[in-house]
Amino acid sequence: MNVKEAISKRRAYRSLKPVKITKELVRDFAECAKLSASCFNNQPWRYVFVYNQKKVKEMHLALSSGNEWAKSASMFIAVFSKEQNDCVISDRRYYLFDTGMATAFIILRATELGFVAHPIAGYSPRKVREILNIPDTMNVIALIIVGKHSEKISPLLSDSQIEAEHKRPERIPLKKFVYINQYK
Repeated sequence: MNVKEAISKRRAYRSLKPVKITKELVRDFAECAKLSASCFNNQPWRYVFVYNQKKVKEMHLALSSGNEWAKSASMFIAVFSKEQNDCVISDRRYYLFDTGMATAFIILRATELGFVAHPIAGYSPRKVREILNIPDTMNVIALIIVGKHSEKISPLLSDSQIEAEHKRPERIPLKKFVYINQYK
């Protein structure tokens, strides 16, 4: 699979079935993130890969309502950083952008390997920091829910979530976000 295929196949499925997570897989994902670009090569990203099943269950306590489906995850990846880990040039703070790029590499690699790597915002950053012993100085940016896609629809999904399992949600047209030579 090439990069374009991985981009096309990437989906935020919510119906998941369990999959065995290995240290080798975690290392593979981490090696991909490590290769991402960053301002002055600061590499501001930090990850906690949670796949010990006792700890995975503990992570359920951090989920917001509406993300109960994520309890079927085989692994949670906590994505975090802080402004001081990367460039601050005038009013530009690069750590979120650079961490996002590295995280996209993990998501694309997961897709290439046949996994679902679904980023979510529905969680308590405070609870994630508490469960994973992440310092309060760190910004928990996202959780990535990892598993294998299940053809069997999770009974925890809403009607709109079920629809999104069957058909990729509509993408905005290029003319809404692409400009040539100047804005508008």
